[in-house]
Amino acid sequence: MFFKKKEDMSGGVEYLIVGLGNPDRKYENTRHNAGFMTVDTLAEQIGVRIDRIKYKSLCATGVIADKKVLLMKPSTYMNNSGQAVVEAMNFYKVPPEKVIVIFDDISLDVGKMRIRRKGSDGGHNGIKNIIYLSGSDMFPRVKIGVGHKPEKWDLADWVLSNFTSDEAKTLQETAKKACTAVELIIGGSIDKAMNQFNS
Repeated sequence: MFFKKKEDMSGGVEYLIVGLGNPDRKYENTRHNAGFMTVDTLAEQIGVRIDRIKYKSLCATGVIADKKVLLMKPSTYMNNSGQAVVEAMNFYKVPPEKVIVIFDDISLDVGKMRIRRKGSDGGHNGIKNIIYLSGSDMFPRVKIGVGHKPEKWDLADWVLSNFTSDEAKTLQETAKKACTAVELIIGGSIDKAMNQFNS
C-alpha cells in the first residue's frame, strides 16, 4: 500500500485531504459524515491518528505517494467547512488543485463513488462554503454515495440519519477504494482514478 513511517516526513505539507462532516458524537454514523469516516480509514491505512487540534480541525500529517499530506476533519460543522480549509491552505500555501475534499453525495447509491477534478457545489453546503471562502472551485473532490433521499423525507433529516448496519459495511469498502483514489490523485493520476472508480 502507501504506508510510510513518520520519520520520512521532512519538509512542508504539499496536499490537504479534507473529510467533511459534523464533529459531535451524535453525528458519528450519519450520512453527512461519510467524509469523516473515509478520512479515518485513510489515517488507519497510513498509520497515523487524527488527534491534533489545529486549523479549526482535528488533524494528522502523513505521507501518501511520497508527498507529505495533512488529513483534516473540520470541527466547524459542515456549513462552515471553508473556515478550516482556507486557514490550512493559507498557512501551508497550498493551492486549490492540491486540496482533495471527500464528502457525502445523495445523488449516488451507498457504495458508489465519483471523482471530480473541479466543479460547482452541487447543492452541498460544505462545498459551497469552501468555494466561497477560498474563491476557487478548482479543488479535486471524492464524492461518497450515501443514498437517494426517500420522497417523504426532509433533506436535512435524511443526511443526518444513520446508516443501516448493511450500509455501514458497504461504506467501509467504499472508503477503502476512496483511499486508493486519493493515492492516485496525489500521484498525478486523477484520470486513472476517475476511470477506475467513477460510478
